[in-house]
Amino acid sequence: MMRDHHARVSAPVLLLVVGAEVHTAWGRVVCSVALKLPNRREQDTGLDQNWKYGESRTRKDPKVGRWSGYGCWDHYHESDTLLHSLQVLAALLESPITQDIICDVGMPVMHRNVRYNCRVIFLNRKILLIRPKMALANEGNYHELRWFTPWSRSRQTEEYFLPRMIQDLTKQETVPFGDAVLATRDTCLGSEVCEELWTPHSPHVDMGLDGVEIFTNASGSHHVLRKAHARVDLVTMATAKNGGIYLLANQKGCDGDRLYYDGCAMIAMNGSVFAQGSQFSLDDVEVLTATLDLEDVRSYRAEISSRNLSASRMSPYPRVKVDFALSCHEDLLEPLSEPVEWKYHSAGEEISLGPACWLWDFLRRSQQAGFFLPLSGGVDSAATACLVYSMCRQVCEAVKNGNPEVLADVRTIVNETNYTPEDPRELCGRILTTCYMASENSSRETSDRARDLAQQIGSHHISLSIDPAVRAVVGIFSLVTGRSPVFAVHGGSSRENLALQNVQARLRMVVAYLFAQLSLWSRGARGGLLVLGSANVDESLLGYLTKYDSSSADINPIGGISKTDLRAFILYCIEHFQLPALQGILAAPATAELEPLTDGQVSQTDEEDMGMTYAELSVYGRLRKVAKTGPYGMFCKLLHMWKDSCTPRQVADKVKRFFSKYSMNRHKMTTLTPAYHAENYSPDDNRFDLRPFLYNAGWPWQFRCIENEVLQLERRERQNLDGMD
Repeated sequence: MMRDHHARVSAPVLLLVVGAEVHTAWGRVVCSVALKLPNRREQDTGLDQNWKYGESRTRKDPKVGRWSGYGCWDHYHESDTLLHSLQVLAALLESPITQDIICDVGMPVMHRNVRYNCRVIFLNRKILLIRPKMALANEGNYHELRWFTPWSRSRQTEEYFLPRMIQDLTKQETVPFGDAVLATRDTCLGSEVCEELWTPHSPHVDMGLDGVEIFTNASGSHHVLRKAHARVDLVTMATAKNGGIYLLANQKGCDGDRLYYDGCAMIAMNGSVFAQGSQFSLDDVEVLTATLDLEDVRSYRAEISSRNLSASRMSPYPRVKVDFALSCHEDLLEPLSEPVEWKYHSAGEEISLGPACWLWDFLRRSQQAGFFLPLSGGVDSAATACLVYSMCRQVCEAVKNGNPEVLADVRTIVNETNYTPEDPRELCGRILTTCYMASENSSRETSDRARDLAQQIGSHHISLSIDPAVRAVVGIFSLVTGRSPVFAVHGGSSRENLALQNVQARLRMVVAYLFAQLSLWSRGARGGLLVLGSANVDESLLGYLTKYDSSSADINPIGGISKTDLRAFILYCIEHFQLPALQGILAAPATAELEPLTDGQVSQTDEEDMGMTYAELSVYGRLRKVAKTGPYGMFCKLLHMWKDSCTPRQVADKVKRFFSKYSMNRHKMTTLTPAYHAENYSPDDNRFDLRPFLYNAGWPWQFRCIENEVLQLERRERQNLDGMD
């Protein structure tokens, strides 16, 4: 197909939209990517005013209603979701903002009584193509096959009969439905959907070989620490091998559950990135633009002989002809965008931003007045407090930058119509209440560390003693049974020792919820507080927590983060937030402080209680979930990983200890507080890590296999030694 020379695609003539309002939680999750066309300046004003554009798909515009978010889950089974999606599509079709722009939006579509996850591509009140998703995400956090069917007819289309409400607007009875591409006057466009980019043979490969020059991908990809590298590599490699322009738009924000979608919208060409969107922010809408020359794609491809040989044998895609051009001859003087180097966040910086944005979404949508956090003076609760402080910093920054949505939300939260946050510490004092719940087993050092951190971040801090409540509960038991349990250091049994620790832990949960409901009332303020949990992913994996203790909360922003990464986050906060109290917290040994002190000093540490280190727990977690090993497989891998520090017998003992404790405590995962998902070895039993919670903790067959291997290795080692003698 002949093209105009030096056709420069630059846009608001091509717009890729992800998300909008979430059906289940009415939250806003939006990201947009655009190629910017210089000669169409009458469109620049409307599109570049992000908030004006955003109004067409937020709650403020009553014409639009609610667009279905990726996290609708089983709401996709409801006909209401299909109906409301069509209503929003109708509003977008008739909106003047979408005129003279090829728009690519996502929604569920029912075709011949089969539900598909689709891209609907339209221009000037005409639907050009409905492109169903061909590869569905069905692992980890995703269960798309539960709600959708993949389109399996490659390079084939059918007629889709439009609903009457859409026919009335478009004056079309049917539109193409299936695997096709768009042929405009000056180029060819193809749509790839989310998971399809991650498959072994992505559609962009064959589309590119068939002459598609611009690829769009609207994605619902969630945040995992250090995942951005993989996403960027996939896009750049896609265009490096085959040439072309790739537009990736990814949702950004919380979609009403444990996941945070972390943006990273980008525009890439021929292996280079030309525009980078933010990974984390409080903005509801982000528009990314770049001005690129299609001739650069053509010359790049023409030089790759192996690619051209494959292209000559490629079966063609059905082409939907579009009487529209993305470029014109006057573009010659428009300056082109230059490649940019992708800027990655460190792990500590990712933690400071992602979970903080997630907390903000939960706070504003729950319509609560803030958070309540039991602050123990340890790393985990300190990290949670710092995340709220980081959230306050982001809120103040967003307000300073003129974000009206954030300003309106924060005024609603603090219940002051004229309030404008400027100081993160002052805002933190309004929305975060921290509480140190001391017992006779608590040390002065942890109390001081909790108080000092609270002062530095500005939280409203409470110190109290739970001893009266503990004595009352234990007293009831003694009154009924005539027996008084005592700690092991005082001669008690292990059962007594554990029960007395659990009473303290569970009473802290009861006290936390009481204060969360009534502490603002006691201060004459309106509203309640969300209780924050602070159990890390390693402790949850092992079950090193008391069921229904202070780890039981409304949400847990660190529940998917390892102890190692939390310590890195604390170091980041010391450097960037100027919180010197964290230095003492970081240096102190991790302790639950549930057993009596020895000469006023802590005698109990977490790692001694667990019988393993936090570093070892991270290794076990990744091998169990990511590498998918059972006890025997883990033993085999650790033999090589730890060969310089452990004997086979020691490795076997460590593996057995982990799996015994993990399986005994697996039942605790069924009541685990909803936590921010940040690690691929999360033990979340709800949707991610689906396993039994009643095990034979002795693992007789597996442990026997391990023991046999150890005996053989020890026998071989003795024979080698005898041979040397």
